[in-house]
Amino acid sequence: MTTAGEGALATLRRMVDPHLLVHHAKVARFYSYAHVEPRRRLHAGPGLRMSPTASLRNGERITLGRDVHVGERCYLWAGDSSGRIVLGDQVLLAPEVFITASNYGVIHGVPVMQQPKRESDVVIGSDVWLGARVVVLPGVTVGDGAVVGAGSVVSRSLPAQCIAVGSPARVVGWRDGFVPSDGATGVPTALP
Repeated sequence: MTTAGEGALATLRRMVDPHLLVHHAKVARFYSYAHVEPRRRLHAGPGLRMSPTASLRNGERITLGRDVHVGERCYLWAGDSSGRIVLGDQVLLAPEVFITASNYGVIHGVPVMQQPKRESDVVIGSDVWLGARVVVLPGVTVGDGAVVGAGSVVSRSLPAQCIAVGSPARVVGWRDGFVPSDGATGVPTALP
């Protein structure tokens, strides 16, 4: 049986373990790379609420409207050279949403890490709710007021006011009180 003093000494040894200190330094460096630095470069309207666990890439190509909520462990990865991410006002990203404006190519015979990247803007309209673990791929536009169910993969643009689920996400309904007009998709065609 150990005494309280021995237990405290063991705890102190673990806290000053050089391996632990090196690990903390690596975590701090990664946090700066994946959150602090890109957050300084993004453009955001007033009222932004962003979890400190959100991961950002190329913040200078990320624009967030007013009153946007970015949940725990969300990923907003803009392209390295041109692909932008634009979110409208009052967008709600549930935990672990992944939005990317960049993807690797699929040329036969070329290793994945050597593939040229394909970048294309992602535009999320205002008043959009993306459920937990939704994935949004490059080139997608999600219309104003859309709701995308948890775990969905958005590989094609979605119309305004729709409710979409699945992989790939497909429209299964419309928000209460909304009646789509014939031929109207509600999908914006240009970046703001």
